[in-house]
Amino acid sequence: MIDFSDIDGVIFDLDGTLVESDLNFHNIREKLGCPKEVDILTFVEDIQDDTQKEAAAAFIVEQELADAHGARWLTKGKALVEDSQAQGVPMAIVTRNSRSATAIKIETNQIPITTVITREDAPAKPDPTALLKIAANWGLHPSRCLYVGDFDYDRIAAERAGMQFLLV
Repeated sequence: MIDFSDIDGVIFDLDGTLVESDLNFHNIREKLGCPKEVDILTFVEDIQDDTQKEAAAAFIVEQELADAHGARWLTKGKALVEDSQAQGVPMAIVTRNSRSATAIKIETNQIPITTVITREDAPAKPDPTALLKIAANWGLHPSRCLYVGDFDYDRIAAERAGMQFLLV
């Protein structure tokens, strides 16, 4: 599935790439009053009132945790991880999810990836910081890394990091 001739490390998105997700972003936006054209995490970050900001952030985590318990491997995602394992390349996950929801999804599905960066660890995608941090930790030039994702933010982050990208 992946041509590893010019890839020395693989980074995966989580939701929609490795595991299924039933997060209802329309309902989350509606509850928060977030316009469709505005990124949800940016919207929450920009809330001026600390009490409202904390409530909005807690609501998002609550939705993520509810979704996390039902998340199961996606067939293609599992195959890509197994393919990467067989090649012996390092693997990581970069997700916009909360750390707590991510941990549940990884543990429940026994995903064999221990290097994980969530939105609490680095700026959220499409910011490339997390991808570049992983490449640096691996001692790899970003162009030798592949980012696998399912959304435009994933593609944009990979492009900004100078990484190869695979849309699933």
